[in-house]
Amino acid sequence: MSSTFQLLVNGERREGSEGVAVDVINPATGDCLGQVAYGSPADIENAISTAQGGLQSWQAVPAWERGGILKDAASIIRRDTDRIARILTLEQGKVLSQARDEVLRAADFIEWGGEQARRIAGLIVPGRQTGQRIEVQPHAIGVVAALTPWNFPMALAAKKFAGALAAGCAIICKPSQETPGCVLAVGEALLEAGVHPAALAVVFGDANAVSTQLIESPVIAKVTFTGSIPIGKRIAAMAGLHMKSVTMELGGHAPVVVCDDMDPEATAELLAQAKFTNAGQICLSPSRFFVEESIAERFARRFAEVATGLTVGDGLDPATDVGPLANERRVEAIARLVDDARQRGAEVAAGGDRLDRRGFFYAPTVLVDVPAEAAILHEEPFGPVAPILPFTDEEAMLKAANGLEFGLSAYVFTNDGKRQRRLVDALQCGAVSVNAGLTHLPEAPLGGWKDSGIGTEGGIEILEPYTVTKHVHIA
Repeated sequence: MSSTFQLLVNGERREGSEGVAVDVINPATGDCLGQVAYGSPADIENAISTAQGGLQSWQAVPAWERGGILKDAASIIRRDTDRIARILTLEQGKVLSQARDEVLRAADFIEWGGEQARRIAGLIVPGRQTGQRIEVQPHAIGVVAALTPWNFPMALAAKKFAGALAAGCAIICKPSQETPGCVLAVGEALLEAGVHPAALAVVFGDANAVSTQLIESPVIAKVTFTGSIPIGKRIAAMAGLHMKSVTMELGGHAPVVVCDDMDPEATAELLAQAKFTNAGQICLSPSRFFVEESIAERFARRFAEVATGLTVGDGLDPATDVGPLANERRVEAIARLVDDARQRGAEVAAGGDRLDRRGFFYAPTVLVDVPAEAAILHEEPFGPVAPILPFTDEEAMLKAANGLEFGLSAYVFTNDGKRQRRLVDALQCGAVSVNAGLTHLPEAPLGGWKDSGIGTEGGIEILEPYTVTKHVHIA
C-alpha cells in the first residue's frame, strides 16, 4: 500500500526506494493519519542531482516572471485555505482558526517573495578613471537545503521557499515528518503556478541522516534552518566545515516586562491569549513574565482565571481554545518542567497536570513563587506554562531577562514613553513588541540575537540570504 505522504521530486510524488515509512499521528486523538515515506540516501542524492539540473532552468526564468509565478502560487494557497488548514490541524493539533491564519500567512510570504523578485537590482559604481565603472551584481547562491520544524510547519517552510525561489535558487526542503501534508501543499501550489519541477523538492527521512547528507553534498550552497539551539549549533558547525552560508532562526525564551502603570487584569487577559496560542509552541511565545510587584498579585490571579477558563480539546472542534501538544515528547518535557518548579517550591495557580484523555494534552498552567533556580526559567518551555515573577528593581530584572543564551524576542507593557524606550533599548533580542502580541509578518525582517539565530528572514531583505555578490570592474 502506498504512503499517504510521499517524497516530492521533479514534480512527482514518489515512495522511498527502500520502502521505509513512519506513521503520522493526530495529536488530538493519537490515531494514525497515514504514513510518510522516508527517503533513502539514494533518494536524497537523486533530489540533489535533480535540483542541480533545475537550478539553471529556474535561474533562466526572468525575475519578473519568477515573481509572477510566486504570486500565482500565493493565490492557489489562498484558494485552498480550508482544505490545507484542516490538514494542518489534523497533523499538528492547533485550533482550526489558527491553522487558517497560518495558511494565509504562508501565502503572504510566498506573495512577498514574488514581489521582491521583481525588485532585484544591481548597482553601478563610477570608476576612478574616465570610462571605468564597477557593476555590483546579485546572483542566486545556488541549491538551498531548507530544514523546517513542526510547530508552524507551513509558514516557516513558506518563508524559505519564498526567499530562495524568488532569488532564482533551487531548493530542497526537509520538513518534520510529523507535519508533512501542509508543506507538500506549499510545494504543489508552487508547481501548479509554474515553478520549474526540478527546482524544488520536499523530502522526508531520518532528520540527522538527511541533514548530514544535504550539508555534506558539494551541490548544496546554502543551509537554512529553523529549530532548537542545540540542533542549530550542530548544523551550523557542520556547514562551517564546508564553508557554506547558513541562516538560523533558533529557540527563544521571551521575557515579558509588565509595568505598574498598566491595567493588570486587561494585560493578563491579552498575554494569556498570546501565551496559550498554539498551546505555547511558538519560538516567539511570551514565556517569562516579569511583573512589577505592586500589580503582580492581581495580574497572576486574572492570568490564572483565564487559563482555567480555556477549553482544551481537538482543534477541529469550534469550541476549542487550546489544542493538544504536538507529540508525547512535548507533554513529557512540560511535565518535567512543572514538576521541577513545584518540587523547588513554586505554587501552581492554574493547571499543572496532563489531562486524562486520548491525545497529547496538558492543562494551561500558571506558576507563581517560582525560585530562580527552577529549570523553567532557564530552558525554553515550548508549551502552555507561564511563570510569573514579581520585580521591584528594574536593573536586576533586566539582568535576569537578558541573562540567558536566548535572544529572539521580548515584550514590554507600559504606557510611559520614556520607560518604553529605555526597556526596548535594554532588552537583548531581535524583536520587541510593545503593548501587543508578536508575530512575524513578511514585510519586516526577523531574526534572533545571541544563540537564537544567525541572519534574518522576511522584509525587503528576504532575498539577501539566498544571493551572492559579484564585483565586475569594467575599463
